[in-house]
Amino acid sequence: MTDQLPDATGADDHESAYELLQRGLALARRRHHAQAVIVLERAARLEPGKGSILEALGRALYNSRQHERAREAFEALLEVDPSSHYGHYALGQALKQLGREREAWTHLRLAVALAPDAALYRGALARMPVPENRDPQPPPITG
Repeated sequence: MTDQLPDATGADDHESAYELLQRGLALARRRHHAQAVIVLERAARLEPGKGSILEALGRALYNSRQHERAREAFEALLEVDPSSHYGHYALGQALKQLGREREAWTHLRLAVALAPDAALYRGALARMPVPENRDPQPPPITG
């Protein structure tokens, strides 16, 4: 039997998706976003379509300034969970970084509609220019 050597991110070939997710989150908490991407991509290959992994991967990509790839991860998250308010918020932020303000505004508006009490989402929407032919008011807070 041969011993498995860890790769550059400290992984071995026998880690579960959950273990990789936990290690990726720990790397991200220490602001090692590029390293977190590597680990979280491995987790995503093991568990395709897992929302928690896609969200963590999207965050790591966004924080390592890989905005196009972050957009892809957040779109994949929304395919798994279309009602993810964070997914809409994060996709909006990635689209904003890519200069796609109309699409960004739409997703930020959806985030506010799904989580009207989230000040983070409302603030992000308020900072976006309102696209032409759109209602400038955010959805009302209900409840």
